[in-house]
Amino acid sequence: MYTLVIVDDEPHVRYGLRHYFRWSDFDIEVVDEADDGLTGLQTVERVKPDIVLTDVRMLHMDGIRMSTEIRDKYPHTKIVFVSGHDDADYLKSALQVNAIDYIFKPVNMQELETVVKRVTRELEEERRERNLIADMQVKLTQSMPLLREKFLMSIIRDGVGQPLRIQDRLDFLGLKLPAEASYWVIIVQIDDSADVVEVRSERDKQLLAYAVMNVCGELIARYMDGYAFENRSGEYVGIVYGEHGQDGLEDQLFLLAEEIRDNLARWLKISVTIGVGEPVHKLTALPLSYTQAREAADRKWYLGKNRIITMDSLETDEDSPYRFDMSQDERFLSALKAAEPEPLLRELDVWFERVARNRKDGFHYGRIFSLELILMSNRLLLELNIHDRELEKKETELWSRIHKQETIRDVRLLLEQHLLDVCKRIQEKRSGKARNVIERIRAVMEQRYAENLTVTDVAASVYLSSTYVSLLFKQETGETVYEYLTKVRIEKAKEMLADPQYKFYEVCEAVGYSDPSHFSKIFKKYTGLTPSGYRDQLT
Repeated sequence: MYTLVIVDDEPHVRYGLRHYFRWSDFDIEVVDEADDGLTGLQTVERVKPDIVLTDVRMLHMDGIRMSTEIRDKYPHTKIVFVSGHDDADYLKSALQVNAIDYIFKPVNMQELETVVKRVTRELEEERRERNLIADMQVKLTQSMPLLREKFLMSIIRDGVGQPLRIQDRLDFLGLKLPAEASYWVIIVQIDDSADVVEVRSERDKQLLAYAVMNVCGELIARYMDGYAFENRSGEYVGIVYGEHGQDGLEDQLFLLAEEIRDNLARWLKISVTIGVGEPVHKLTALPLSYTQAREAADRKWYLGKNRIITMDSLETDEDSPYRFDMSQDERFLSALKAAEPEPLLRELDVWFERVARNRKDGFHYGRIFSLELILMSNRLLLELNIHDRELEKKETELWSRIHKQETIRDVRLLLEQHLLDVCKRIQEKRSGKARNVIERIRAVMEQRYAENLTVTDVAASVYLSSTYVSLLFKQETGETVYEYLTKVRIEKAKEMLADPQYKFYEVCEAVGYSDPSHFSKIFKKYTGLTPSGYRDQLT
């Protein structure tokens, strides 16, 4: 609903304009009227109408002067002049105050309707524009954190593109980053990100990111000045600074890093590695500190997790770069064929020590070499006819897990476990220990037949996988684990049925069956008789 004020010194004109035109048809309400320009101005100031319909010539203050003051104070108010004088000078004045139109007395209702339609159309367009601007302002306010993050990300990666306009952008984003100060960039990486972050739902990922940034932001504000933001999944960047030349800034920086690490462990139960770049003294130099911080954080590959790593930790052995040689290949293969764990692990020790010294390329060599050893062991198992689907699945998972490891120690542990498993399989194959494993499997079933026993339970008891146990038992005995377990249960049932004191349901439960009907069917399948028929035969 739009509001209208009528200003005219003739009462009958005001009455006619108010009552003889259908204002409601155009969503307009006449909220007040005045009989001269001075009173009209006071009325406009009080009710702030959307439209003013005013005479030109009036006592005390004419319509032109009143409209000029309205235009200065309320530029969105629409003014329409009504006059009984066809005066070119007044028409010119009306145009100067940007009146929307000019109507002569006596007022023609058709002409007034045309003017009113144009006025309401302009008001509606302006209202839509204001709503659009207001909506955009709300969205801009809501997106401000994202805009700040995008800007901070750009200055650590690309630097300041337009130094002369940087202050305008900082003011717009509400960021306080002096052109010159003692700046550091720190990178906070969540350790084992693949297991800690990537397994979470999207909602939980966002909650974790918010919590980490909240901890980092609060601690930065406590120790220094600066900002924290998420750089990528599982990794956060802090831009921190202090006044150039201020004493104790580096001490504050390391206290800050320790507090971030300890608080994230205490409150969020996560381990983090923090890389610290070298100090720079201009905002434009932040990319250098960021590059150093990233390099420092990435070196947890050989230094380990849950550490604060600075550039001082990045000394490399450039004079003796690692080179893999054929003799090393042969030594590993010989140790694998012999299935002797100790020589194999000694070879691993030598190699990983050399990779750790070669810090520049060790990360890539570590993965490549580990994958090569997996292939080597795979070929050997195929040659010895030991390979099976279970092992193939484990190798596929191992390839994936090695690519996710963040430290050389974790890669070494995975590789060591795999190679020791290979050695164990080769030893069993060559020494005939498979028969011993079969006997252990049989012993488990003969001791625990009364339980709701599964192949997984049996395998766990002999410290092997269920797939391997099933395959080995079938190969060595010609029957499945379940077939043997059923035979054991039927024999035990036959012994109990020979004793009249045991009721049928007691026998059923005692040999591991919960359903008497199912037990009866199984019993008959193996003996040719029902349990009752078997007992009758004995008496």
